[in-house]
Amino acid sequence: MGSDTLFGRNWGAIEHHPFLHFELCYYQAIDFAIAHKLARVEAGAQGEHKIARGYLPCTTYSAHFIIDAGLRRAVADYLRRERDYVAAAGAELATYAPYRKVPAEEA
Repeated sequence: MGSDTLFGRNWGAIEHHPFLHFELCYYQAIDFAIAHKLARVEAGAQGEHKIARGYLPCTTYSAHFIIDAGLRRAVADYLRRERDYVAAAGAELATYAPYRKVPAEEA
């Protein structure tokens, strides 16, 4: 990640435009990355639908500070449990990747 990566995000719109999200965050982003010789496009977190568009599961991170100690403990507890689910879901989704699997010794 860095200067060789394009990050695609669409936070919504006032009007409904079918497929706008995919056009902005996937198709236009890929065209731009190819034209500018970028190494990768990061289309954001979540969405099993991304595998069909050639994106593999990738764990993302964010950092937040929650002032209220009680809420901070509750969020931390939830995140501890969620990490196991996210890891398992990512591993399962990776088995559906549209790319050929090549053993490491052949790569």
